[in-house]
Amino acid sequence: MSGDYESCDNFTDLNLSHCFMGTSLYVRLLLYTRANVHCGHELRHRHPSDQPLFNSTRPTAFVIHGYRPTGAPPTWIDRLVQLLLVNRDMNVIVVDWNKGAANLIYFTAVTYTRDAAQNLTEFIITMQEEGASLDDIHLIGVRKIGRITGLDPAGPMFTSAGPDERLDPRDAQFVDVLHTDMAFGLVGAHGHIDFYANGGADQPGCPKTFFAGKSYFVCDHQRAVLLYLCALNRTCSLTGFPCSSYEDFLDGKCLQCEAFKPASCPRLGYDMSPWRDALIQMGQTKVFFSTTSTLPYRKPSYRVDFVTWNQYLRWGVVYIRFHGGKSVTEARVDHKLLRFEQYTSTRLLAEFDDDISTVQKISMRINTGNVIGPRYKIRLLRIRFTPLDEPDRPVMCRYDIIMEENMEVSFRPLSCN
Repeated sequence: MSGDYESCDNFTDLNLSHCFMGTSLYVRLLLYTRANVHCGHELRHRHPSDQPLFNSTRPTAFVIHGYRPTGAPPTWIDRLVQLLLVNRDMNVIVVDWNKGAANLIYFTAVTYTRDAAQNLTEFIITMQEEGASLDDIHLIGVRKIGRITGLDPAGPMFTSAGPDERLDPRDAQFVDVLHTDMAFGLVGAHGHIDFYANGGADQPGCPKTFFAGKSYFVCDHQRAVLLYLCALNRTCSLTGFPCSSYEDFLDGKCLQCEAFKPASCPRLGYDMSPWRDALIQMGQTKVFFSTTSTLPYRKPSYRVDFVTWNQYLRWGVVYIRFHGGKSVTEARVDHKLLRFEQYTSTRLLAEFDDDISTVQKISMRINTGNVIGPRYKIRLLRIRFTPLDEPDRPVMCRYDIIMEENMEVSFRPLSCN
């Protein structure tokens, strides 16, 4: 590029000294389009159309960061901007309020959020006056416009606030929220759909104690951005299942998607059009999914239904391994003890760390913890494995399997009758 577009306006870069001294609110609006993906241009708040690259008739996404205790620019901003522009030809406006967010005292930053929101509201009104449609405005971050996406919105001082002072479904025509940190994020359901990754707390691979230092406070929270980037980039497919709690989800009680047919259960990401109308009619919906600690995050999931026929009541946990070629992946259903008794139907959710598209062999073990005395036999009259993430894959079955507790049995899956 040349001429007026050679110089770039960058996100405000501060450091710890600014945070210790405290910063006062100053809001900058940095515009990115497909013509300047890597080079932001600051917009005038009262006259955005003075910037030639800004087109008020295009959809507009606002990217809004949160509290910045170190003053450094968010590392994820550039990547999110790029992926949004890959998905759609639009205006992407980064709301840079680092001056205000960068304060050692969190409560000071909280007071500035209201002023920043008022500033943004006035700018959106100006956009309307210049021809923009509220239907085409999407806020991504941490308020009647087209859509708001909340990425683990801040909790302290907001969880107990009223609907007018925190995120609420009435803030936009459609509100979707991703929760990853119940300790510091917004507790409760606050959108038309609330996605809870790993129950919304304790993300895999994140520290569990204060001794880890800064990462203990930021890892779970930042996972929301990483998961959303992964979904935007289409390198992972994260399906949420409607349920009242994560515990019920893990128990296999909430693995139905009939409410969204012919679509699947909702998937995290930018395009929510297959589920939007149904979700708005349903009011507020909570959906749950589990992830691994690293890319591509998805845990391939199967609904496992089986009928046991054993003489003696046994309690235990289940380990299932899928084999395909030289690859093996395991699911451990061990979050609680399961009851195995005569002619009882059991449903499990089996979540694997790796995906095997063609399963050639299945191994299964029921671990009761019994180390003395005889090993009791457990008979499976039938067992059925239904893929939840890949509906085009075949359902796998097997019939009349005799197992001994704590001993692994292997079998080849059959097509279901």
